[in-house]
Amino acid sequence: MSLVTLSEAPAIDNNNGFVFRPLAVPSRGSTELAIWQLEVAPGAKSERHTVSKEEVFLLRAGSISIEVGDEAHSPAVGDAVILPPETPLLLSNPGDEPAVLTVCTSRGIEGKLNGMVIAPPWAQ
Repeated sequence: MSLVTLSEAPAIDNNNGFVFRPLAVPSRGSTELAIWQLEVAPGAKSERHTVSKEEVFLLRAGSISIEVGDEAHSPAVGDAVILPPETPLLLSNPGDEPAVLTVCTSRGIEGKLNGMVIAPPWAQ
Protein backbone atom coordinates (compact mmCIF):
# COMPACT_ATOMS: atom_id res chain seq x y z
CA MET A 1 0.00 0.00 0.00
CA SER A 2 1.28 3.45 -0.92
CA LEU A 3 0.37 6.89 0.30
CA VAL A 4 -0.13 9.52 -2.38
CA THR A 5 -0.69 13.04 -1.13
CA LEU A 6 -2.62 15.89 -2.66
CA SER A 7 0.15 18.25 -1.57
CA GLU A 8 2.60 16.38 -3.83
CA ALA A 9 0.21 16.02 -6.78
CA PRO A 10 1.14 18.12 -9.80
CA ALA A 11 -1.38 20.78 -10.83
CA ILE A 12 -2.32 20.45 -14.50
CA ASP A 13 -4.03 23.67 -15.58
CA ASN A 14 -5.86 23.56 -18.92
CA ASN A 15 -6.02 27.38 -18.96
CA ASN A 16 -9.84 27.27 -19.27
CA GLY A 17 -10.63 27.34 -15.55
CA PHE A 18 -10.00 23.64 -14.86
CA VAL A 19 -7.11 22.38 -12.70
CA PHE A 20 -6.51 18.63 -12.47
CA ARG A 21 -4.48 17.12 -9.61
CA PRO A 22 -3.66 13.41 -10.16
CA LEU A 23 -3.98 11.29 -7.03
CA ALA A 24 -4.26 7.53 -7.48
CA VAL A 25 -3.19 7.19 -11.11
CA PRO A 26 -0.77 4.79 -12.85
CA SER A 27 2.12 7.28 -12.73
CA ARG A 28 1.66 7.49 -8.96
CA GLY A 29 1.27 3.75 -8.27
CA SER A 30 -2.33 2.79 -9.06
CA THR A 31 -2.63 -0.34 -11.20
CA GLU A 32 -6.34 -0.28 -12.09
CA LEU A 33 -7.92 3.07 -11.26
CA ALA A 34 -7.37 6.71 -12.10
CA ILE A 35 -8.56 9.19 -9.45
CA TRP A 36 -7.91 12.92 -9.44
CA GLN A 37 -9.10 16.12 -7.83
CA LEU A 38 -10.71 18.59 -10.22
CA GLU A 39 -10.98 22.28 -9.37
CA VAL A 40 -13.40 24.31 -11.53
CA ALA A 41 -13.24 28.11 -11.43
CA PRO A 42 -16.44 30.17 -11.24
CA GLY A 43 -17.87 30.61 -14.74
CA ALA A 44 -15.66 27.91 -16.29
CA LYS A 45 -17.26 25.63 -18.88
CA SER A 46 -15.78 22.58 -20.57
CA GLU A 47 -16.17 21.69 -24.21
CA ARG A 48 -18.58 18.85 -24.96
CA HIS A 49 -16.58 15.63 -25.12
CA THR A 50 -16.75 11.88 -24.52
CA VAL A 51 -14.53 9.41 -22.70
CA SER A 52 -13.86 5.74 -23.40
CA LYS A 53 -14.54 4.46 -19.87
CA GLU A 54 -17.07 5.14 -17.13
CA GLU A 55 -16.29 8.19 -14.99
CA VAL A 56 -17.74 9.10 -11.59
CA PHE A 57 -17.80 12.73 -10.42
CA LEU A 58 -18.19 13.40 -6.67
CA LEU A 59 -18.87 17.04 -5.80
CA ARG A 60 -16.98 17.99 -2.63
CA ALA A 61 -17.41 21.80 -2.58
CA GLY A 62 -19.06 24.56 -4.58
CA SER A 63 -21.58 23.98 -7.34
CA ILE A 64 -21.51 22.50 -10.82
CA SER A 65 -23.85 21.91 -13.69
CA ILE A 66 -23.17 18.72 -15.60
CA GLU A 67 -24.80 17.54 -18.79
CA VAL A 68 -24.65 13.78 -19.32
CA GLY A 69 -26.01 13.07 -22.78
CA ASP A 70 -29.28 15.00 -22.95
CA GLU A 71 -29.78 15.20 -19.17
CA ALA A 72 -28.71 18.22 -17.10
CA HIS A 73 -27.83 17.74 -13.43
CA SER A 74 -27.03 20.13 -10.58
CA PRO A 75 -25.67 17.86 -7.86
CA ALA A 76 -25.40 18.93 -4.23
CA VAL A 77 -22.18 18.59 -2.27
CA GLY A 78 -21.72 14.88 -1.54
CA ASP A 79 -23.66 13.74 -4.63
CA ALA A 80 -22.10 11.64 -7.38
CA VAL A 81 -22.80 11.76 -11.11
CA ILE A 82 -22.04 8.67 -13.20
CA LEU A 83 -20.98 9.15 -16.81
CA PRO A 84 -21.33 6.05 -19.01
CA PRO A 85 -18.60 5.46 -21.63
CA GLU A 86 -18.96 7.31 -24.96
CA THR A 87 -21.69 9.61 -23.58
CA PRO A 88 -21.37 13.35 -24.31
CA LEU A 89 -20.37 15.40 -21.26
CA LEU A 90 -20.36 19.14 -20.56
CA LEU A 91 -19.29 20.43 -17.13
CA SER A 92 -19.56 24.01 -15.86
CA ASN A 93 -19.44 26.01 -12.66
CA PRO A 94 -22.38 28.47 -12.50
CA GLY A 95 -21.47 29.55 -8.96
CA ASP A 96 -19.39 32.34 -7.46
CA GLU A 97 -16.93 30.00 -5.73
CA PRO A 98 -14.55 27.36 -7.05
CA ALA A 99 -16.01 23.86 -7.28
CA VAL A 100 -13.96 20.89 -6.10
CA LEU A 101 -14.65 17.36 -7.30
CA THR A 102 -13.10 13.95 -6.98
CA VAL A 103 -13.19 12.07 -10.29
CA CYS A 104 -12.70 8.32 -10.61
CA THR A 105 -12.32 6.14 -13.69
CA SER A 106 -10.27 3.19 -14.95
CA ARG A 107 -6.68 3.34 -16.11
CA GLY A 108 -6.22 3.77 -19.85
CA ILE A 109 -9.09 6.19 -20.33
CA GLU A 110 -9.11 8.18 -23.56
CA GLY A 111 -11.12 11.26 -24.38
CA LYS A 112 -12.57 12.48 -27.65
CA LEU A 113 -12.63 16.25 -28.05
CA ASN A 114 -13.22 18.11 -31.33
CA GLY A 115 -12.66 14.89 -33.29
CA MET A 116 -9.30 14.21 -31.64
CA VAL A 117 -8.50 11.31 -29.31
CA ILE A 118 -6.41 12.27 -26.27
CA ALA A 119 -4.93 10.46 -23.28
CA PRO A 120 -5.64 12.90 -20.44
CA PRO A 121 -2.31 13.55 -18.68
CA TRP A 122 -4.00 13.76 -15.25
CA ALA A 123 -5.24 10.15 -15.63
CA GLN A 124 -1.91 8.59 -16.63
